[in-house]
Amino acid sequence: MYSSSPAAAPIVREPLHAPVAHLVRGGVVEGIHYGSVVVLGADGRVQFQLGDIEAAFYPRSAIKPVQAVAMLRAGLPLDGELLSLAAASHSGEERHLAGTRRILDLAGLTEDDLRNVPDLPYDPAVRDTWIREGRLPSRLAQNCSGKHAAMLWTAKLNDWSLEDCLEPEHPLQQAIAEIVEDLTGQRIARTTVDGCGAPLFSISLHGLARAVSRIVAAAPGTPEARVADAMREHAEMASGAGRDVAALMRAVPGLLAKDGFEGVQVAALPDGRAVAVKIADGANRARVPVAAAALARAGVDPALLTEFAGEALLGGGREVGRVRPVRSLEPVVVSACA
Repeated sequence: MYSSSPAAAPIVREPLHAPVAHLVRGGVVEGIHYGSVVVLGADGRVQFQLGDIEAAFYPRSAIKPVQAVAMLRAGLPLDGELLSLAAASHSGEERHLAGTRRILDLAGLTEDDLRNVPDLPYDPAVRDTWIREGRLPSRLAQNCSGKHAAMLWTAKLNDWSLEDCLEPEHPLQQAIAEIVEDLTGQRIARTTVDGCGAPLFSISLHGLARAVSRIVAAAPGTPEARVADAMREHAEMASGAGRDVAALMRAVPGLLAKDGFEGVQVAALPDGRAVAVKIADGANRARVPVAAAALARAGVDPALLTEFAGEALLGGGREVGRVRPVRSLEPVVVSACA
């Protein structure tokens, strides 16, 4: 445990976001994405911040590594690719469906026991194939099914009821809330329901970065380290083929990264350096280049991040501009004195 007395909950207010990315077309700023960014050093201190990193917000699926740590602390016996799947927002590929079935089989459960909402696969190409084959939305295909299968198994191992395991008052969700507060170092501000049906806890962007920093820097063999190792070693199981978050983990050695709906991104290096990003309008086209710029601010070699620099803006089928992080996000280069 990191603190027997977490700090007070973040304040629920309209976030004071700042410009974090520009849409530059033909040398003119055509649009602006607002958001907030925090960069933590290896010592856990804030090295850079932009916007509002202390207001309460919902981290969406970026909190899944923390939920996975909580389940391991509660006795979930997973490692490797299945643990990565338990922390995943997966694409609905066959490996993700097979992995979720495997978790359910190990728990002595079936797809009918899942409590998440039915949905089509998240990946557009996988979804299109699914529809062409005449398949309907299913709980297994929904991008959080691995987490929900793991939640069921955790509840069963502790002799907790399964039917109401998504209720905030359920012992499973109370155990997860405790670890959210432990790793973020702050009380939860509000609790609501995420898109998949699981409880969603409101923390600060600063708290999210602190939690993932603590996960990657934890001692080997701890639940935190097991989650970090699983997600880094099986990045496609935690996301999917072609997903930017998996590509980011492949590009930067030792990086743990997790995305979330509504423009949330968190990433951390093995020494505890961490970044967290929230794009106010939820745009993925800003999330990726802003996160890459924040990682460069944290000391990652920019040469490793070139493919995440921002998508092209097209005019007449050719590139006429780009989505670019604001200048204040550019890393500061200190040159030696002559």
